[in-house]
Amino acid sequence: MNAAPRFLPLISLHAAACAVLVLSGCATKKEIIVEPSKPEVVYDATPSSVLYGKASYYYGRWIGHITANGEYYKATDVTAAHKTLPFNTMVRVTNLKNGKSVIVRINNRGPYVKGRILDLSLVAAQTVDMTTAGVVPVKAEILRKIPVLPKPNRKLTEAEKRAAEKRVAQAAREAAKKKAETKSGLSRVFSFLRPAP
Repeated sequence: MNAAPRFLPLISLHAAACAVLVLSGCATKKEIIVEPSKPEVVYDATPSSVLYGKASYYYGRWIGHITANGEYYKATDVTAAHKTLPFNTMVRVTNLKNGKSVIVRINNRGPYVKGRILDLSLVAAQTVDMTTAGVVPVKAEILRKIPVLPKPNRKLTEAEKRAAEKRVAQAAREAAKKKAETKSGLSRVFSFLRPAP
């Protein structure tokens, strides 16, 4: 009976510590977007450009057809069509009627209806809750990929530092020797130009 109250201060202390860590992390780190299927792919949350217009969606008879980039259209893929954006461009689409957003990959061309800037796949349209309306005003933010190192940086050991320094010194010696040989060879070639004593 008395065991539970004893642990309450400890639990609340841990909760407070976690809250401080989370809040401090949010204040200092730049916002990024990580692609769920590829955790090594990261996008800057600040878009490189923003487009406004209307978006529609397509499915039905288009399922199984080849898209403009050569893939087969699947209603379950989170993709979209745009008239000019390069294929595989990542775009964050926000439904301006309800504020819901989804990140799509451009893999097709269209829509060819005046005023529309995007045609979303069925899953993307369901994510932003636009399937009932069919056509909604959207904000399309073009995301910029951030280069990520495949392996984290690490400090060299003392032995690795010494080996690297030796390689640099050896390369410098070889370059100096080659320069001296080249200079000596040129002197012999052009020796006839020297005035006679």
